[in-house]
Amino acid sequence: MDERAALSLVGDAVPYAGDDCAVFDGLVLTTDMLHETTDFPQGVTRYTAGWRAVGASLSDVAAMGAEANAALAVYAAPSFEPPELEAFLEGCTDVCAAVGAAYVGGDLDTHREFTVSTTAVGRTDNPVYRSGSKPGDAICVTGTFGRSGAALKLFEAGEHGRANELFRFEPRVGVGRVLRPHATAMMDSSDGLARSLHQLAEASDCGMSVRYSDVPIDPSVGSVAESEAERRDLGIHFGEDFELVCTLPEDSLPTVKSETEVDVVRIGSVTDDVGVRMDDEPLPDRGFTHR
Repeated sequence: MDERAALSLVGDAVPYAGDDCAVFDGLVLTTDMLHETTDFPQGVTRYTAGWRAVGASLSDVAAMGAEANAALAVYAAPSFEPPELEAFLEGCTDVCAAVGAAYVGGDLDTHREFTVSTTAVGRTDNPVYRSGSKPGDAICVTGTFGRSGAALKLFEAGEHGRANELFRFEPRVGVGRVLRPHATAMMDSSDGLARSLHQLAEASDCGMSVRYSDVPIDPSVGSVAESEAERRDLGIHFGEDFELVCTLPEDSLPTVKSETEVDVVRIGSVTDDVGVRMDDEPLPDRGFTHR
């Protein structure tokens, strides 16, 4: 059973699960686990690891259009080295501060590899789910895509300073709250833009038609990609960028754009067809998957 099948099983068994966060009594709650071998390339600092791990959970809160309240983290490593632990806690605290949340602690454990488990809590009385897209809605994204893929290439090349900068991201909590009154469906792009579009289309029982030329690819991708095919793959399929992917009525776009400093870009439209197409060709449902 792969990760997606396992998530489907959990969603069937747990009625509060299934979107980016569980929703219960006005709270949105989410938890994530990241491992050194799959999530932290060689050269990632403990500061970046703390920022990124907690940021991943805060991104789920953002995808529900919720206010972010607090986050916790479990830090597990073969040994506890004070400089590493202090840097990790600083990263956790700083990413929370960036979105107006509090870092309130967690747990420590020993483990054969560096592993982080995080939890974030937010609040909203009107969360945005993945299942409300309607034909004619505009498909929009925040920020740029491909930063994490570019960072991985830089880590592999030994350019750790620039790679760590790209690997840190600001969770789109503020933008999510602006989008909440308008968005018909929303999620974050942790599994990649292509997979996010497929997940939204499946949840909403509709089709998606997008244009590659309209997707905002991060400038860093052009400096590391060796071909246009690799640039496209890093921007569309690699994932782990933690931007928001949403649908909303076309006439809401001017209001949304005027109320946020983060770019919100239209990349296509919701259709009454089945599946996802990019430039009139089927877009493969391929993205980041935990094995």
